[in-house]
Amino acid sequence: MNRHEARKKALQIIFSIDIHEMQSIHEMEHLDEQVRKDAFLNLLVNGVINYKVEIDQIISEKLKNWSLERIASVEKAILRIAVFEIRYVEDIPVSVSINEAIELANTFGDEKSGKFINGVLSRISD
Repeated sequence: MNRHEARKKALQIIFSIDIHEMQSIHEMEHLDEQVRKDAFLNLLVNGVINYKVEIDQIISEKLKNWSLERIASVEKAILRIAVFEIRYVEDIPVSVSINEAIELANTFGDEKSGKFINGVLSRISD
């Protein structure tokens, strides 16, 4: 699985964990073995889970006229993945993390999601 596909799967898992208010990766049990063995996917999912408090704090500090609670679950999951990459994964350029997040937002969010994600991540990456 390439990194783009891993990000899409991570988005689905993190979204599911968030809406079901789970505190672990129980959702991973429902994935096939090949997906569970993907190192990058596991890095993203476990990283977001393990650093969720710190990641949410980073996001909250950069929101303008918004609160984390008001952000739709899809956008929140995308932001969490991107912030994890930006702050904790050294071998991925920030621009790649932002571009991938925008692409996910344009695919899975509404017509304004990409711009919103870009704005928040631009403030975080400064």
